[in-house]
Amino acid sequence: MEEKKLDLNSIIGFVLIFGILVWIMYQNQPTDKQIAADKAKKELVQKQAEAKKVKLAAPVFVKDSTANDSTQIAALKATLGNFAYSATLPSAKENFTTIENNLIKITVANKGGFITEATLKNQERFHKGSGQLVSLIKDKNSDLNITLLTQDNRSLATKDLFFEPTLTKVGENQVLTLHLNASANEFLEYKYVLKPNDYMLDFDIRSQGLSKVLNTSKPLDLEWNMKAYRNEKSIGYEKRFSDIRYEYEGGKDNYVGPGKDKEETPEKVSFVAFKQHFFSTILLTDKPFEKSKLYSNELVLDEKVDTVYTKQFTANLPLAFNNGELDYKMNWYFGPTDYTTLKAYDKNLDKIIPLGWGIFGWINRFIFIPLFGFLSSFIAYGIAIIIFTIIIKIAMSPITYKSFLSQAKMKVLRPEITELGEKFKKDPMKKQQETMKLYNKAGVNPMAGCIPALIQIPFMYASFQFFPSAFELRQKGFLWADDLSSFDQIAKLPFHIPLYGDHISLFPILAAIAIFFYMKMTSGDQQMAAPQQEGMPDMAKIMKIMIYVSPIMMLIFFNSYGAGLSLYNFISNLITIGIMFVIKNYIVDPEKIHAQIQENKLKEPKKQGKFQQKLQKIMEEAEAQKAQQKKK
Repeated sequence: MEEKKLDLNSIIGFVLIFGILVWIMYQNQPTDKQIAADKAKKELVQKQAEAKKVKLAAPVFVKDSTANDSTQIAALKATLGNFAYSATLPSAKENFTTIENNLIKITVANKGGFITEATLKNQERFHKGSGQLVSLIKDKNSDLNITLLTQDNRSLATKDLFFEPTLTKVGENQVLTLHLNASANEFLEYKYVLKPNDYMLDFDIRSQGLSKVLNTSKPLDLEWNMKAYRNEKSIGYEKRFSDIRYEYEGGKDNYVGPGKDKEETPEKVSFVAFKQHFFSTILLTDKPFEKSKLYSNELVLDEKVDTVYTKQFTANLPLAFNNGELDYKMNWYFGPTDYTTLKAYDKNLDKIIPLGWGIFGWINRFIFIPLFGFLSSFIAYGIAIIIFTIIIKIAMSPITYKSFLSQAKMKVLRPEITELGEKFKKDPMKKQQETMKLYNKAGVNPMAGCIPALIQIPFMYASFQFFPSAFELRQKGFLWADDLSSFDQIAKLPFHIPLYGDHISLFPILAAIAIFFYMKMTSGDQQMAAPQQEGMPDMAKIMKIMIYVSPIMMLIFFNSYGAGLSLYNFISNLITIGIMFVIKNYIVDPEKIHAQIQENKLKEPKKQGKFQQKLQKIMEEAEAQKAQQKKK
């Protein structure tokens, strides 16, 4: 192949093209005049943008008692209208007033008149001895604002205006009154009343003489925002049980579901609770809010990075006028999400604790909570869980006995059922009929083993609701667990395992081992008791798989759960193993059961129940229809 070479003409051509490009660039270079004009234009655009930002920003006016300059007052009036009066008072500066009792410390700002700090004096963050108190509100994570619509078409935000505070005492109660003044006798008032030894404050919002200042044709918009701080060891566990709870329409309760950008619009709301697992901030009103908008958003997208906040909560609540004025009697609650504490207020606040619906909630309210409360009142919490579990399992032992007895009877009948299966192998319907006759003749109910198991399910589910909600377990230690309300870490992993986490908890391991041996112990009897039915799944194979799947599920999903629940499951399975061992070896005698069944066969068969009669009738009709089709 001939090699390509660069000749003289090509070189001259490239040089000419390069020279033309340099000449064009030089000719199009901007002059000094053009550069200065462009710079001036950019500066003008920047100034206009900054001016727009200043115009949109809420006005901040800090004045003192010397504010008597007519020009300044005129400027304030042009911006704030009648409420310019508040900006001329000595209180128009960023000061704070603190009220406190032995349980909580509350700080209220002049600017906005809302609570800027709510600290629980006897509760620590993360773990006992951390030295960090639980602050539900701090460092501007929360605000409260009313949008004031004036008759001269202004829209003012109370969170940007200055209130005048007055602190007094009425008996043992501390009373903080704040006025947003339109004149000496016209104002919007916030009043906070803190009683001794109480997590709840009275909070009143009222107006005086503002019917001619505000547009009263429609309700004012009260907006309450809060970014919920993380307070527990496991942010994922805390996030799971943090949400907005509310009561509406005369006693109904509900919640805003988990996830991103969740919203509800309930009507006639009597309280809104920003619930943070073990602590809650609740706003209550004696005059229900007609229509509300509640918004919740997840802030934990990555538990390794998002470690400060759990949820963003917002509540938009309408404040209706009455004869041109506002008058709302409300309350703030800043405290533990503790069933006993909330129940004592007699305001249905205990509904914010997720104890389960229907029978699950009844079991928790009327059995678990009173029983555990009694036990933990005089013994250590870990021991209380063990004794609590023993009492529950002993109370359920007759049901366990009934279930095992039914399995034993079915086990005795299994050879005869297998024989019927072989005899009527080609006629499944006839096999079912003959099997039902055998059950009836032997006095055995095949459903008797299922019913006791079904009765135990509500108690099991109730425990899954009870222990994560038990505030009294928070930061209470037992054995190696320093906090029964959180995971009992015994080792920290240098890596993160999906679904499992970056630590090893011991109680879930013990519970998984107990479940394995319990299922190993009972699966054989269940397989023997339940012969394979044609067209049905092979339960023997399923049980063999579940022997290993159930412990693994316990190990994975309970690793980050509270140690109290894992301890309960561990002790529960140990006791069940013991009860089954005693029943199997010392109470239920297979030979006696077999003799009893043979004796039953000689007796007149028991009258079938309505369900059995109906089932028998369906089978007979199906058999007749099948026979008729064969004739055709």
